[in-house]
Formats: sequence, structure tokens, C-alpha cells
Amino acid sequence: MAHEFTTSYLKDALGVFRYYKRLGESAMAQCPDDKLFVEIDSESNSVAIIVKHLAGNMRSRWTDFLTSDGEKPDRQRDSEFEAPSKTRQEILAMWESGWKLLFDALSPLTDADLERTITIRSEPHSVMQAVNRQIAHYAYHVGQIVYLSRHFARGEWKSLSIPKKKSAEFNAKMSGANSGRKVGASKEVSRR
Repeated sequence: MAHEFTTSYLKDALGVFRYYKRLGESAMAQCPDDKLFVEIDSESNSVAIIVKHLAGNMRSRWTDFLTSDGEKPDRQRDSEFEAPSKTRQEILAMWESGWKLLFDALSPLTDADLERTITIRSEPHSVMQAVNRQIAHYAYHVGQIVYLSRHFARGEWKSLSIPKKKSAEFNAKMSGANSGRKVGASKEVSRR
């Protein structure tokens, strides 16, 4: 994940959400079409089911984010784990619609909104708590998508992070790129 120094919680949270969106997309792009629907055992979910669940959660949490309960009365959570989409295109459309709701809800917020109170399942949360809750939830499921996609891609998988046995090389590269950068340097300096 490319790091950009910021002291804005919202800017950082949006960056983290964008990172997990890209990570999930990069993983699904490497998963063979037919494997998107495979459950590795009876207690597991397929990539398609995980995406359906995420999209349902995002619709519920981010629609009218500041003004209505994050668990919408018309949400049928249990059905999110049944009857997945049938094609990659349907899966990706569902994925995009959920993320659009999230970014549309969060992008206009300011730091003053962080202390506002919203509810999820009738429990009060500050906006910051609600955002943290969703970051953790989405990271968990995107990790599942990455794991499944890697499993099904087999020997064709291209690492989405630092490849095995490449940490020293990566650290040396980062050290060279960051040499001369001062702690607290402006964004322009840190992007060299």
C-alpha cells in the first residue's frame, strides 16, 4: 500500500478503503471465471458470495449514512450468503455499486463530522467508530477474496504485495527512495 503522510483521519480512511478496493479487484482479476463461484468446503463462501455480502453490507451501511440506521429494515443479510451472481460482470457490477455508495457517503464529510452520532443496529457510534468498523470488516473479507483467488490461480498468481523472499530487496528500494526525506516533510517532497 502506497503510504501518503496525512493528519486527516478521513483522508487516511478513504485511502485505506481505496487500497482494499484495488486489492480485491486485483485478486479477482487473477481468479479464473469458473472459480469465482467455488466454495472450498461446506462452511466456506465463494468469491461471488463474499462480494454479494459486501455489496449488501455497503448498501445498508452507506445509504443515508448520517441520517438512518446502518442496518436497513429491508436488508436480508442471510440471503447475501445464498444464490450468488452468475457471471464475473454481475459480480463486478455489484462490487462497484457498493463501493460507490461508500465513497459517495464519505467523500463530502469533514473532520467536524467525525464526532457526529449515527446508529448501527440501534447502537450509537461516532462516525469515526462506524468508519473503523467498516474498514476492519472489509479488510477481513478482501483478505478472504485474495486467499481464494490466489488458491485458484495456482502457479499463475502474481503477488499483490511484497513477494516471498523479496523483503530485503523491497526494503532497500524503499530506503533509497526515502533517503533525504525529512520526517514531517511536505507531500511534494515525499513524492520524489
